[in-house]
Amino acid sequence: MTELKDVKGVGPKSLSLLNKININTIEDLVTHYPFRYEILERNVLSEVEDGEKIIIDGKVESVPILMRFKAGLNKMNFRLVTPSGVVGVSIFNRAFMKSNLTVGTGVTVIGKLDKKKNIITASEIKLETLPNKVKIEPVYHCTSGLTTKNMSTYINMALLMHGKEIPDYIPSSYLEKYGFSNKKTSLNVIHNPSTSEKLKEVTIRLKYEELFQFMFKINYLKLQNKKKKSGLERKIDRDKLDKFMKKIPFELTNDQLNAVEEILNDLEAPNRMNRLLQGDVGSGKTIVSFIGMFANYLSGYQSALMAPTEILAMQHYLNLKKFFEKEDARIELLTGSTSKKDKTEIYKGLKDGSVHMVIGTHALIQDEVEYNNLGLVITDEQHRFGVHQRANLQNKGIKPDVLYMSATPIPRTYALTIFGDMDISTIKERPKGRQKIDTYVKKNSEIKEVLEMMYSELKEGHQVYVIAPLIEESESSDLTTVCKLKDQMKLAFGEHYKIEMVHGKMSSGAKDLIMEQFKNNEVQILISTTVVEVGVDVPNATSMIIFDADRFGLSTLHQLRGRVGRGTSKSQCILISDSDAERLKIMEKEDDGFVISEEDFKLRGHGDLFGTKQSGDMTFKIANIRNDYKILLQAKKDSKEYLLDKDTDDDELKKMLIASIAEDKAS
Repeated sequence: MTELKDVKGVGPKSLSLLNKININTIEDLVTHYPFRYEILERNVLSEVEDGEKIIIDGKVESVPILMRFKAGLNKMNFRLVTPSGVVGVSIFNRAFMKSNLTVGTGVTVIGKLDKKKNIITASEIKLETLPNKVKIEPVYHCTSGLTTKNMSTYINMALLMHGKEIPDYIPSSYLEKYGFSNKKTSLNVIHNPSTSEKLKEVTIRLKYEELFQFMFKINYLKLQNKKKKSGLERKIDRDKLDKFMKKIPFELTNDQLNAVEEILNDLEAPNRMNRLLQGDVGSGKTIVSFIGMFANYLSGYQSALMAPTEILAMQHYLNLKKFFEKEDARIELLTGSTSKKDKTEIYKGLKDGSVHMVIGTHALIQDEVEYNNLGLVITDEQHRFGVHQRANLQNKGIKPDVLYMSATPIPRTYALTIFGDMDISTIKERPKGRQKIDTYVKKNSEIKEVLEMMYSELKEGHQVYVIAPLIEESESSDLTTVCKLKDQMKLAFGEHYKIEMVHGKMSSGAKDLIMEQFKNNEVQILISTTVVEVGVDVPNATSMIIFDADRFGLSTLHQLRGRVGRGTSKSQCILISDSDAERLKIMEKEDDGFVISEEDFKLRGHGDLFGTKQSGDMTFKIANIRNDYKILLQAKKDSKEYLLDKDTDDDELKKMLIASIAEDKAS
């Protein structure tokens, strides 16, 4: 393709400025889309209210008077004759225009009208009069030394000279199916729209193209992974599994049953499972993973479940032992705290295959650990582990199936993009019998009422979580700290109840010890930072008090709230804040983590939802995954259909799309 420097008007200086904003090719230039449009429509003086924006054309009636002030500031005044009367015009820092504004010159003035003084304070003066119809002008992101006008000139010149060279990433069959215009026409319209209707049409078309490209890449990588990772040949005794599931002392929800079936189908399929099991707080993901482990056991393979903390690993171990108490399966716990003698025995059992299931922390991936026939790898709270840690566990087996679990609810819109190379099982239903947690937003002035609510719960024999955003007091912050809260709680409750605190600066061993004490009701009030966001079940904890709640994202608040309500008693969550009440009120009304996550995204942007930027995948030029969900779904379906269609294997477009993926991986 012709180079950017070959575009007429793009000299060395402008080329350098374009490069500065990541415009390096002609394709980059013509797909540098406007971020907004100015709708230029002629106004009538009498119809514009005082202080409102006005766009009006007319002729210069008087020679402009230029006034200069200190610090390089200047102001220019002149009178303008318009079809609806004469009006004064003032504009700052446009001295260079004076020579062009001769008497009788036709101009368009854009600015604010001061009706009493009959003056327009102009933001812009165009040395032309508007056409009779509405004019839509693009506005571009630029850099110092580049203007919207420059950008528009370069783009239109590139389209004129090289528009036919710009690749179209939509297959002709889909162009025809949806009635889309070709790429060159679409680009001309988006940069020079004549009507808002046409602009809307090509915007949808260009969004579809961008998302089609992206989802083709995701689908292709997913297919390649499956081809590379042929799975284990296994047969699951479904009759034995059904009998086992009937013995579960509670009824599984439909979402849980669906997730189980998806996992079983993956285990039996010839391709290697790569599945994300995500669910809302307390939705029952763990039991689903246990059923998967039992199915894997029935097929003659070992399972390994890796948890981020020792105490959570211990919880899973005890629950799994209870779950399988009537089965012959050998289950072991392997953590940093496991004795040397026990480690030796577990290592031996894993190597000779006598250990069927192992629960642990990163101790599972130590060099000494060898597995006999590892068939299923599960990582709980997968975001807490690095990519390499997860990969190391997978590599302990020859080709084990892989299941990731996450309690961070991610709306399907974003999950499609974030985990596009994974299959996704989602559990949204609350298990039968689990109660809604009552949530209240309180001000600091209502602290007495909050303390009374706490006392009422403690008196009933229940336990309380108290959360603060900081560990220690800072001179620059007036936020509540864990240390300060502990002192305050001791004053209020220390005489009758045991109070402890945990935070991120403590050693894992110290945190786990206190969490164990809290679990055993040896500690009644636990003061903490967000380190308890992911943690053990404490069914007796019925109250969650969160200070400076406005400093947390809604999703984090929802995760914290999920630490209570795990028993049969009614639970409550109290959010204390003197600001941002409107946002926090959502928590009073809504207990669906997926809805809350969606709302959080709208209010705060994606934040660190997507983690670190990867290969530019998330940088869309015109599409928006939040707003363009329907287009994303259609692009995903179409790109997969096109990828799998053998009749299109010789298409130049398909070859080009695949080649671009290889280039991305290499860069």
